[in-house]
Amino acid sequence: MKKTIIALSLILAAPAALSHTALLSCFDEGHGTITCAGGFSDGSSASGVNFYVEQEGNKVLEQKFSELNEVNFDKPTGDYIAVLDAGEGHQVKIKGSDIN
Repeated sequence: MKKTIIALSLILAAPAALSHTALLSCFDEGHGTITCAGGFSDGSSASGVNFYVEQEGNKVLEQKFSELNEVNFDKPTGDYIAVLDAGEGHQVKIKGSDIN
């Protein structure tokens, strides 16, 4: 019985151990452009992962992260949100007002 409980615990814990969290960091370059770096908490690359900028609920820019895990774009006028979109459960959003 004890071995069954231990085995069941390991099976239930495995998905949590294998999961990783998407990470996004953005900064204002100071000359009208924004750079965002993406990745995952387990060290995985964000190269090729979808990225977009949203304004008023509409995507106004779509890119994929470069081989260096970065995207660079012209700073939009007004409110916007920068989004790393690696699929369900792996989406990170940063408001433009929080980018320094």
